[in-house]
Amino acid sequence: MAFGNLSEKLNGIFKKLRSKGRLTETDVRDAMREVRMALLEADVNFKVAKEFVNRVTEKAVGADILETLSPAQQVIKIVNEELCDLMGGSRSRINFSNRGPTVVMFVGLQGAGKTTKIAKLAAYFKKSENKMPLLCASDVNRPAAIEQLRVLSKQLDIPLFEQGAGDPVEIAKNALSHAEKYGNDLLLIDTAGRLHIDEDMMNELARIKDSVKPNEIMLVVDGMTGQDAVNAASAFDEKLGIDSVFMTKLDGDARGGAALSVKAVTGKPIKYIGVGEKLTDIEPFHPDRMAGRILGMGDMMSLIEKAQQAFDEKQAAEQMQKMRAGKMTLEDFYDQLTKMKSMGGMEQLLGMIPGANASALKGIKVDEKALAKTEAIILSMTRKEKRDPDIINFSRKKRIAAGSGTKVEDVNRLLKQFEQMQTLSRQLTGGGLKQLRKKGFPI
Repeated sequence: MAFGNLSEKLNGIFKKLRSKGRLTETDVRDAMREVRMALLEADVNFKVAKEFVNRVTEKAVGADILETLSPAQQVIKIVNEELCDLMGGSRSRINFSNRGPTVVMFVGLQGAGKTTKIAKLAAYFKKSENKMPLLCASDVNRPAAIEQLRVLSKQLDIPLFEQGAGDPVEIAKNALSHAEKYGNDLLLIDTAGRLHIDEDMMNELARIKDSVKPNEIMLVVDGMTGQDAVNAASAFDEKLGIDSVFMTKLDGDARGGAALSVKAVTGKPIKYIGVGEKLTDIEPFHPDRMAGRILGMGDMMSLIEKAQQAFDEKQAAEQMQKMRAGKMTLEDFYDQLTKMKSMGGMEQLLGMIPGANASALKGIKVDEKALAKTEAIILSMTRKEKRDPDIINFSRKKRIAAGSGTKVEDVNRLLKQFEQMQTLSRQLTGGGLKQLRKKGFPI
């Protein structure tokens, strides 16, 4: 989970602060030294970590803070605000053109996932912004890139402009003319990358930039490469001039140093992040929400938005009533699993819930094989067993396992997951917030 290690360390530091009650300046400075170490271990840029801790310390040792009834909460509040500012303060959006197609040129090193992310972002804008995107295949150095974009465009039902091998500048110019002619209001241009930054690549990118005059140059970087991603962003910005960053694989990096450093080092905001392998696994980057996740405050807004995409209003109302009444059934459980699969990984969702113990539940995995097995087990139960799983004793488990072609261990695992889902349901209906307040978070 993104920032998992950093979040754990920071919460340990703040737990010690809360246990002290009144704080002295020494308490704050000692805690900030630990915060600095936690940031460095998360691969945050050294200068960024130093300046961050200095700003927090300066604000936190003021008399107004140390003399309040809950100084630890005030320190956490300051850290939250500074984390948010560090990552950009507020969400940055693409500025769409009022006349003609908005041109977004994607650049990045080879292997960062640029081609896939272009297709993902096109699908996102088609669905969420009602745009009519056109993809442009101008990466002629890697033949597989054109074929990859061709496959993705068919899967997502998004038009693709391609001319095979040729001059990438001419391809980009012709794609822009095509977009203008056929009413595409968004043109996303794939460009060639290299394993390292070189003069030939930068000259080619500069020529494309001069020919189509993009509204936005978005750099795609691999979040798991840490400070290498930050260095790449600095180099691309110096030589080409970038407007924003798309950070991939943020879900797979437990450190998260690149996401915390890139805005401070380059001045360019992260606008989108990749949070999984599915074509729908991208999110707008919200600094305030990410700061909340890092500090264990959750991200209920993102969770609600994901739920709105997966559930229709009537279904959501019915499910919420069942949650509140404690009347969830195993049939409901299966339906929830399929919906959560479309929303993202279970661990990712748990990280958005205030007070949820993600580490205890991170073993839950949702994949197609597991869903098929779950369906078989549920369908082998009687109606009474589905409605009241407490009656399922060992003999019933043996019958259910035999009927579903599974093992008793599989039935036990499903029942355990159902019990965990009930716990999660209670947190979603308010228990998590109460638990968080008891821990001293200022919400």
